[in-house]
Amino acid sequence: MTQNTGWGSTGAHGPGWPGGPGGAPQWGGWAPPPPPQPGTVPLKPLGLGDVVSATFATFGRYWKQLAGVMLAVLGLCLLVMALLAGVAVAAVYDHIEPVFDPPYGQDPAAEHLTPFIVAGVTLFVLLFAVGLLSMAMLTAVCPAVLQQAVLGRPTTFRAMWRVALRRTPSVLGTLLLTGLIAGAPVLAAMAVWIPVMVVSVSGDDPSPAALVLLPVLLLPAIAVSVWLGTRLSLAPAVAVMEKAAPVTALRRSAALVKGDWWRIFGITLVGSMIAMSIAYMIQMPFQLVGTFGMIPLMAGAGEGAEGAGPSTGMIVALVFGILCLMAGAGVSQMFQIGYTQLFSNLLYVDQRIRRENLAQALLAELAAQAPAAGPVPTPAEPPADTLTDTLTDADAPTVAHPDRPQPRPEPEPDTLPDRPKDD
Repeated sequence: MTQNTGWGSTGAHGPGWPGGPGGAPQWGGWAPPPPPQPGTVPLKPLGLGDVVSATFATFGRYWKQLAGVMLAVLGLCLLVMALLAGVAVAAVYDHIEPVFDPPYGQDPAAEHLTPFIVAGVTLFVLLFAVGLLSMAMLTAVCPAVLQQAVLGRPTTFRAMWRVALRRTPSVLGTLLLTGLIAGAPVLAAMAVWIPVMVVSVSGDDPSPAALVLLPVLLLPAIAVSVWLGTRLSLAPAVAVMEKAAPVTALRRSAALVKGDWWRIFGITLVGSMIAMSIAYMIQMPFQLVGTFGMIPLMAGAGEGAEGAGPSTGMIVALVFGILCLMAGAGVSQMFQIGYTQLFSNLLYVDQRIRRENLAQALLAELAAQAPAAGPVPTPAEPPADTLTDTLTDADAPTVAHPDRPQPRPEPEPDTLPDRPKDD
């Protein structure tokens, strides 16, 4: 969906939803009409039940688009990670045996250990970057889908892929800044505690006070991190729906959450618990099937002759069990990411409805884009001998100029034969 007034970065602050508290009283059995719902989300201030049901409805209606983009992203991520790991192993292949199997009684030589450490650190950094990039794209696709779901518009895998790809850099910057800002208190606490612990251990008389200092520092640091993380939790939705830059998205998120921190924190916590519970239930059948599939492998390992290699059945059972475990982990992780992000994005929609009259703006946009009541009738072509054919656009009377005089028809030519002419 393109940028419009309804999803813009600024909205007109209004008195709120007319049907909420302070609205018309309910006399007798009269009840207010249900809120408009062009899509999967009712256009009203959302409670916990509304957010939960709308998240499931959105996930159920657009699961093909979500699953398609997520599978494509995860497939590319695994492929790139496998290629990076292969390149790293090929680069240090000659150093693997000297490092892991040095001569008896000797330590690995520095000429073999240094390339191995450099390759390992480089591989870790590259894998972390690829994983973070994939997470940013998965985070970007959920607001893009929800933007269509609120208005009830259909979408396609290609459209969602393009939107997610375009907004991934902004979402990536948002995630990085959020992690740095929210994690700064914990990092500061560890930066204070580690030197104290090192000095205490290196002394002649280690003091247990260093161990007690860790929870004293971490508890307030974690509380501040949670507070900051909740204040910035709506930033990915802002980055996608409002097409905002990372810093702008963080500021908008802090402004939207201000005054409703406890409510958003509580609803987010409930949504995370629901997502983890369902993800675990999804993963459990795969774990059971994979575990039972590896029973022949465990039985063959116990009964096999010493020194005998694995049989074909044992290899098949091992591969089947690993594939089941990987499939379960992948499906459950996809659901958990998708549900959690949709849940958080719905809180962004809710705050916009409560504070900026987003519902009225979206309804106005739908009304403006609605087709006309019927086709405009095309007037029949007048006969050739009527007066209308002699009128030009400039001379014809209009609604704006009803008193414009109509031109007279030209006199018919004299067609009488053999009429004498005056000299």
